[in-house]
Amino acid sequence: MTNPVILVSERDHIQGALTASITVVEYGDYQSPKCAIGHQIIQSIQQQLGKQLCFVFRHFPQTELHPYAQHAAEAAEAAAIQGKFWEMHDCLFRCQSALDNGTLVECAAALSLDISQFLRELAADVHTSRIQEDVDSGIRSGVQETPTFFINGRRYDGACEHSQLLAAIAKSAAT
Repeated sequence: MTNPVILVSERDHIQGALTASITVVEYGDYQSPKCAIGHQIIQSIQQQLGKQLCFVFRHFPQTELHPYAQHAAEAAEAAAIQGKFWEMHDCLFRCQSALDNGTLVECAAALSLDISQFLRELAADVHTSRIQEDVDSGIRSGVQETPTFFINGRRYDGACEHSQLLAAIAKSAAT
């Protein structure tokens, strides 16, 4: 069975140019230890490949395993409204062992977000539908666990390991 093509658009959280020769889409969960490892791997690969790589992050909180993952995703979206998605993204992975409300507010304050707006959006569940859109697209694409990567539209089924992921990216770029 072939994997469905993941269409990337301006609605996504993107690092790099949409015109890059390689696009990696990750479905991730901020509380997942495997996603924290994947985050470090992706950062390293981004440094290696530079402008050749377009990286996209989509939310896939696995709330049955990680009770703080949904709220952390909402915090990332609240930060995105204030132009600080990627900064919050990094902060959430650095603080993933304690993603309670206090930590989320500490991250928001460290990023100089409007805390009142941030708290209002979290309390009102303003971003749940945006997160659910990511989850739904992941389910349609066969995502069952995190992290799940797609390289140029094809699901990567190898290990979440630097050399293997980089080799798959290089192979995809060569074809």
